[in-house]
Amino acid sequence: MFPLYDTIPSRKKPYVLYSLIVINIAVFLYELSLTHPQLYSFFAHYGIVPARYTVESVRNILGFSLLPWITHMFIHGGWMHIIGNMWYLWIFGDNVEDVLGHWKFLLFYLSGGIFAALVNFVFMPTETVPMIGASGAISAVMGAYFMLFPHSRIVSLVFFFIFFTFVEIPAFVYLFFWFLMQVYNGMIDTAFQATNVAWWAHAGGFVYGMIIGGIYRKRYYAYWRNKNYYYWW
Repeated sequence: MFPLYDTIPSRKKPYVLYSLIVINIAVFLYELSLTHPQLYSFFAHYGIVPARYTVESVRNILGFSLLPWITHMFIHGGWMHIIGNMWYLWIFGDNVEDVLGHWKFLLFYLSGGIFAALVNFVFMPTETVPMIGASGAISAVMGAYFMLFPHSRIVSLVFFFIFFTFVEIPAFVYLFFWFLMQVYNGMIDTAFQATNVAWWAHAGGFVYGMIIGGIYRKRYYAYWRNKNYYYWW
């Protein structure tokens, strides 16, 4: 099933969301201008290579830098990677920015991406393949949405062999199932080294988003209750 849009309109323009999407696209267009050796070097220096911090020989080659913990969120490995990430950010990000506010949403997005990367680092501390992509930060956004808008609906395109239909799926069900899939795939990947997908970053980011979303849910629920008006819940 492929998500198309949610049923919760945002009250304000999500300017930070727009800016994040533009920056990610701009960086990806820059990547397209690089040769393969240049692109590999770009990934190695601005993506997170866990072995850079745990293996001396790798650190001697790449040097020590904390910058990749931020820059990795704006780098993508291909068209499907960036399109998928930006689509999910577009669907879930505007409502979360609506609740947190612009600057707090930016701080939440960046800190969520760092937390997600740290979780993945714990599971793969000597990995030499660069971790790139906004998936961890976007997973945090999805985790916050899970807590803030559990009764929203995610309109999804569902395929049955050669047929398809549109289904409204409760956000709680859709995102809970998505989270379980990240954990399951992470366990399989840890056991068999099946893919290079940072499943644990997805799961870690989602949990981080749940924590922050839970805090803001209580605040906003109390705010609208005091006004005798129940908003979104």
